[in-house]
Amino acid sequence: MIMPIRQFQAQRMHAPRDFKSIAPEPICVEIGAGKGKHALLFSQNNPEQKLIAVERTREKFIAMQKQHAIEGQTNLQTVHADALPWVVHALYPAQVEQFFILYPNPEPHNPAQRWANMPFFEFLLSRLKTGGTITLASNIPEYIDEAEQQVKDLWNLPYVKEVIAQDSARTHFEIKYLERGELCQQLIIRKPEGYATRFDDFQPLQGQNSVASE
Repeated sequence: MIMPIRQFQAQRMHAPRDFKSIAPEPICVEIGAGKGKHALLFSQNNPEQKLIAVERTREKFIAMQKQHAIEGQTNLQTVHADALPWVVHALYPAQVEQFFILYPNPEPHNPAQRWANMPFFEFLLSRLKTGGTITLASNIPEYIDEAEQQVKDLWNLPYVKEVIAQDSARTHFEIKYLERGELCQQLIIRKPEGYATRFDDFQPLQGQNSVASE
């Protein structure tokens, strides 16, 4: 089933508290970075790429911050914010090389809040550069199946579906699920040449709160 998608109201997004702008340079972004296991690993293994790791939950963010202070990756920036307003206020069109959304809340009682079902997903695609990717991982087969359907039928995007290797250890959740013998899968969704969204010219709000015209 394809969900009719209304247009995301980007201009209504209030700035995150203590918002700081970022430079309009190529970056990777992890949404829901948790305690930062993947973010720290990725920035260590890819010193030439800059990663911004966004986490909403205070305790998890503090844990990530502490570990980052110990390891000291200079190409990693941690942000304590809700991802939706942060993305709208901070990111430029076609700026992002890779988005990582690893083991998001499956929203069992609210399917409309799943990533590939949200109007916000269109905005996210506008921030992705041509050829850039979104990696969406889950241990719930139905979640991946539904996202795959939406990516194919609603968003019309090319993708690869992969089973995650048993010895993968990118996040604390991933380790736990694989140890339990659960099937972990991911979609690697790519933005093709010429792909257009309604937000391609939308500049970041940069901490300014504007009232939407009705």
